[in-house]
Amino acid sequence: MKEMETGSHQSELDSEPQEIQTYHRCNIVAFLKRNTFVVLTVTAVASGIGLGFALRPINMSDSDIRYLMFPGELLMRILQMLMLPLIVSSLISGLSSVDRKAYGRIGLRAFCYYMLTTLIAAFTGIVLAVIIQPGNWSRNTSASSGGRAEAVQSVDAFLDLIRNMIPSNLVEACFRKFKTVYSRSVSTGISITEASVNNYTVPVPGSSDGINMLGLLVFSVAFGLILGSMGSQGKPLRDFFDCLNKAVMHLVNIFIWYSPVGILFLLAGQVVKMTDTVEIGREVAMYALTVIAGLLIHSFLTLPLIYFVVTWKNPFRFMSGVLQALATAFGTSSSSATLPVTLHCMEVNHSMDKRVTRFMLPTGATMNMDGAALYEAVAALFIAQIHHMNFGLGQIIVLSLIVTAASTGAAGIPQAGMVSMVIVLSSAGLPKEDISLLMMVDWILDRLRTTTNVLGDCIGVCVVQHLSKHELQSSRPAGEGLVEEILHL
Repeated sequence: MKEMETGSHQSELDSEPQEIQTYHRCNIVAFLKRNTFVVLTVTAVASGIGLGFALRPINMSDSDIRYLMFPGELLMRILQMLMLPLIVSSLISGLSSVDRKAYGRIGLRAFCYYMLTTLIAAFTGIVLAVIIQPGNWSRNTSASSGGRAEAVQSVDAFLDLIRNMIPSNLVEACFRKFKTVYSRSVSTGISITEASVNNYTVPVPGSSDGINMLGLLVFSVAFGLILGSMGSQGKPLRDFFDCLNKAVMHLVNIFIWYSPVGILFLLAGQVVKMTDTVEIGREVAMYALTVIAGLLIHSFLTLPLIYFVVTWKNPFRFMSGVLQALATAFGTSSSSATLPVTLHCMEVNHSMDKRVTRFMLPTGATMNMDGAALYEAVAALFIAQIHHMNFGLGQIIVLSLIVTAASTGAAGIPQAGMVSMVIVLSSAGLPKEDISLLMMVDWILDRLRTTTNVLGDCIGVCVVQHLSKHELQSSRPAGEGLVEEILHL
């Protein structure tokens, strides 16, 4: 009898390790399924760098390098193809669905908070990039597709900004934007200089290739708001843009799986063209550190300061109550996927009003992109510094507005940084091929900026609720109906 008990106990001990192994194996498979795109991207980055270093001793010609980068060129063309319908449809669809009567002052305060924090984040990134100069740590950097920025006075750059906000032709705005050039003769219009402006040159109207994203954004915002105010008359057109947005999103979800292939060959070509790989690697590391420093400043200084000034409460005690949401954001790299956990933290841990949380958090998950704005501002100036292109005050103002609009409009897509970064580089007149250098560290920066985005959403709920407490108290009896309406939306 004892021998039988001993044998059965031994068999149970033998089966336990097998069950543990099976459990661990299932966990690994589940992790790979959840993070397939991240794994493929990191693998593509490592493979591209390895392939580039393996091909460097061959001394490939320029035409051979161009052939090598052809799959990457296809990726860039796909991203440029998708960015225009994506931005226009997402902005018109989102803004036309906003019911100003239902949300009133709460919605206005939320919108102002989103725009303010995104602009602050963009300027934080710009200031850090100008001070640290991550792209100028070496004077012998590669200038694979570089150039020099034309000299434009700050006043003319600012006026160009306003002109581009109101394009004279929407079709032309899809491929060309207004730009002031300088001529020695107004009558002949010849001898356009790229040097500094002197007493003999005068500004004349000109243009440059590239999408006038600012003008299209202004039109889309105005069109969406007008469409939302038309009620039932505008419903067919709202349904059209909503369907168009969903169709473009499906296209993005399909085409985005090609990006690891394109990144591999883009990186390989960049490594082959580098004159000094050590210096380029150092500059990319400095770029990553600059972005991380900006995210830390925004997360632990700017946002807590806004929270403290408005509510006069300890912001770090509040942040301890949303740690679960922040950890989920870092793990999933998606504000939308983190939304259920964020709602739980705000409504259970902090007892926030559901009328505010269920309006602001879904909106903020697709509109409030502080981390993305900061990242894109640093990235644009980093690429400009690599190619020794100096940005003036007017161009920096334009860049900050473009970054704010692009991070807001392209927020709901997977790996949004890649597509919105192409938008920013195209609008700022910077070479788009160098986006492959950014992808070397984007897999970790994407998680950090998503965490910053979620923290900004949470603090925004507290700020808006504190400022709207009188409206919330006065509408308390009808609160249940409003909650049901928001949930339905």
